[in-house]
Formats: sequence, C-alpha cells, structure tokens
Amino acid sequence: MEINKRTILWIVFAVSLVVLWNDWMVSNGKQSMFSSAPPAKVATAPAAKPADVPAAGTAAGTAVPGAAEAAAPVQTHIVTITTDVVKAEIDTAGGVIKRLELLKYRDAQDPTKNQVLFHVGGNDVYIAQTGLIGQTPAGALPNHNTPFVARPGPRSLDSNDQVQLVLDAEQGGVKLTKTFTFKRGDYVIGVRHDVTNLTDAKIDPSLYLQIEHDGNKPPGDSFFMSSYTGPTLYTSQDKYQKLTFEKIEKGTAEHSLKAKDGWFALSQHFFVSAFIPPEGEARDIYTKKVGNNLYAIGNILPLGPIAPGATVSNDERLYSGPQTESVLEKVAPGLELVKDYGMLTVIAKPMFWVMEKIHGALGNWGWTIIAFTILIKLLFFPLSAAGYRSMAKMKVVAPKMQAIRERHKDDPVKMNQATMELYKSEKINPLGGCLPILVQMPVFIALYWVLQASVEMRGAPWIGWIHDLTAPDPFFILPILYAISMFLTQKMNPAPADPVQAKMMLFMPLVFSVMFFFFPAGLVLYWVVNNLISMAQQYVITKKLMPAK
Repeated sequence: MEINKRTILWIVFAVSLVVLWNDWMVSNGKQSMFSSAPPAKVATAPAAKPADVPAAGTAAGTAVPGAAEAAAPVQTHIVTITTDVVKAEIDTAGGVIKRLELLKYRDAQDPTKNQVLFHVGGNDVYIAQTGLIGQTPAGALPNHNTPFVARPGPRSLDSNDQVQLVLDAEQGGVKLTKTFTFKRGDYVIGVRHDVTNLTDAKIDPSLYLQIEHDGNKPPGDSFFMSSYTGPTLYTSQDKYQKLTFEKIEKGTAEHSLKAKDGWFALSQHFFVSAFIPPEGEARDIYTKKVGNNLYAIGNILPLGPIAPGATVSNDERLYSGPQTESVLEKVAPGLELVKDYGMLTVIAKPMFWVMEKIHGALGNWGWTIIAFTILIKLLFFPLSAAGYRSMAKMKVVAPKMQAIRERHKDDPVKMNQATMELYKSEKINPLGGCLPILVQMPVFIALYWVLQASVEMRGAPWIGWIHDLTAPDPFFILPILYAISMFLTQKMNPAPADPVQAKMMLFMPLVFSVMFFFFPAGLVLYWVVNNLISMAQQYVITKKLMPAK
C-alpha cells in the first residue's frame, strides 16, 4: 500500500498533541497516560505530628480559643505594611499574613486591580501561619490563634530600605516575638521568631511554619489554559516534589518527611509563596487536611531545650512573588524548579535562556518569538531543506505517479511496486517530507510550556490587538492566519490520489486553527511565522527543481 507522507505528518502532529495533553495532565498532578502507577518516593505516614499544629481559628474569623480567652482581652487588628513591590496585611490575631498584594503585577481577570496572593474571602483561603507547639503547666504556647500586640513603628518604606513589624505575645508562660522584615525591591520577607521561657522550668517547644490554601481551581482556569495550583517542596535528597490537594484529601500524598534543608511552597500559575527554613536545621515535613476544602503544607522545627529565662531565636524567609527564574535561583537552591516546564524541561529551559537574550536586545516578547522562530529555522535549515527537496521532487514526478496509478488501477500490488521503483530511480525518500514537522514538534511543545510558565511574558504585548502573549488571541486573527498558511502549504504539495483523503487534508487546517483559538497567542504566532518561512523555503526549492516549460 502506498505510503502518503502527509498522512504521516498529520499523525505525527496528532501524536504530538497527545504528548502535549499528557504533559498537561502531569503538570496538574494527574496520572500520566504512559505509566501504570506513579513511583513511590517515601512512606506516606509522617513521622512528625501535624495534628499538634493548632487548627485554624483566625482564618475563618472565629474567636481565639484556649488560654487566650481566660486572659485579659487583647484588641486585635490588621497591620498594613507597604513597600515598593508589595502591600501586606498581617493580622495581630495570630500574626497571620492574610493578604499580600503584588504592586508590579496586574490581575489576569481584572487588569484594573493588582495581583493578590495571600487572601481570605468567601470560599478562598490562602494564608501563611507560624507558631509554637508545646505545653507548660500554664497552658498552650503562643500559636497562630494567639492575640499579639504590635509594637509602634513605621508601616511603609518611605526613604528607608527596609521596614519591620514586631509582634509580641505571651501564653503558657512563654513569650513569642515575631519580626517581619520587608526590604525595598524584594519579595523575600524575613520572619524571625524569638522564644523566651518565662517559667521556672525547662521547656522543649517546636516551631511550625505553615501555608494553608483552599482546593479551588484558580479563576480563568480552562481546558486548554489549565495551570497547576498546589503544594510543592524541595530537599537536597529527594529533590523537587509536586503534590495535589486531591491526594492530600485522600491521605495518599507521597513526599519527603524529614530533611535538614530545602523549602516548602504553594505554587500557582506564574507565582509562588515559599517558606525557607535555615539550612542545616532538622525539620519534619507534613501535609494535611485542616477543614472542608482546606489544606496545609508545613514544617515543624524542634527548637531544643530552653532554660528558664533564656531566649532562642530562629530566622526563616518567606518568598511570595513571581516565578522569575533568575530571582528564584538566588533565593534558595531548587526554588527555580517551581517554574515548571513539564516533561520537556531539557529543551524548554535553554530555549527560554536564548529567548531571554534575544529579548534583551529587542525589548518585545512578540518580536522575540519571531526572531527565535527564524533562528530555529536557520539552525535546522539543512534538515528541513532535505525534506522540502523530497516534497518538491514528489511534485515534479507527480505526472509519472499519476500515470502509474492509471496503468495499474486494478492491481494495487503492482501499483505500489512501480511507485517504489519510481522513488528509487528518482532518488526520492517518500518520508522525507516528515522531517520539517518532526523537527518542529519538540520545539512547539516546549514553547507551549515556556509560555505557560514564564511570568516574564505574562501580560507582555506584541502589536495592536495582542496585549498578552500568554493568553489566547482575543480576535482569533492569528489562528485564522495559521489556517490560511496551512491551506496554502497544502496547495503547494501534490494532491493525494484518494479524493476522500484530499478533502480531509483540506479540512485539517480548519480543525487545528479552531483548536488554536484556545492556545496562547505567542504559540500561534510562532506557528504562523514558521509556516510562512517554510512556504518561502519550499517555493524556492520547488522552483529550482521544476523542469523548464
């Protein structure tokens, strides 16, 4: 049976889309279609006791429980700290970061507002909590439900390079002082805990750091533009680990349980909030369900025995901001891995590096994609040219192939034998036309993940109607241009012998252009430019090989 190269091209394209779909599934924590079960990393039963971490009291707006209720009432309120890049709201009820607004990034759904990370509202909960685990005869130690008192001081940077908020609380015979340090131009918040033993006996408390988040899908999440939101963590031993709320709900989340380094985080599209404990300090890692559709990931750090009257201090960092790769690399080892390129990281990461260099010269991500497309076409020109020459020769010998079909129309075996002899005599590789598509597919899929992961391109305009290259084309102009370019490419190639197949080939560009309505505009821009360059290359090569009339 005759092998039709364009059928193979579309099969390759369809298979690539299946791979793209599988990457999307894996990036959202779903089961890969190509493996029967995910590999187990470690045992699921945690050695730490996350149940000892107090349940959320302030997150839902409930009253402060326990010993705090018996003490003199303390008026709690929200303290707002403003820098040049963030606006944070910290509740003195527990010293909880309940809202964090990024002043340099606009909300994807409402560009009139800034992007907000930590927040509490309706069914949405996203907060950072810290406190102590332990008990004395006087009661429980200060935790994220304990009322704190804010020391007076500046609440914005003004002309300074940093601003601090100091909170104090006493409970169970222990004083806990939380110090939040915000610096100019920095998304890293210093979080210092000073624990003072006010009792007459030695105490042995532990410090917990915790991020709570609801299990809701982020606004704007869709079938083709879905993104991962969930807990992540990193240790030098087990490396980067990505979890899902669904598995935490079922109690089947598998992750590292103990470490002496690393971080834990809540990752979402383009942004991340990560607690980074001090290097070299032992910690237990836990995940748990803390309420209806509410989940937590955290660390428990033993502080060791504290003598009466003594103070132990511990410094942590909390990064809450964009997933800018160059910045994350400097904050903590492995933190840049939250910028998830999927299964094609080995291609996507160097691809973004090259694009970043081009962008440094051009200053526009749309033109960067065009320049990058041209660079890719030049890089693979020898391989692509071989494929185009093969396709051009197929067009040159099209009359001979038609004569063979007519001569052997009643004998398919002889028709195929004669066709293969013609290929051999004319030195034509019938699969040579597949080479350009085969070369482009890994780049195409990797570019999809670069656009999905790179906050640098979020909200980046190109020209005219394209205001965000990571979002679909609002007027579908690029998908239509893609369909036109694919239609013209079809016309430049010899038509299939089978009329049914010929009609199918004409409809395929329309089918894929409709699908591209939902893909990032930057990805469709790449494909349109790629098609135009390919058409020019194919035209020149075909014209050289065509015999004179």
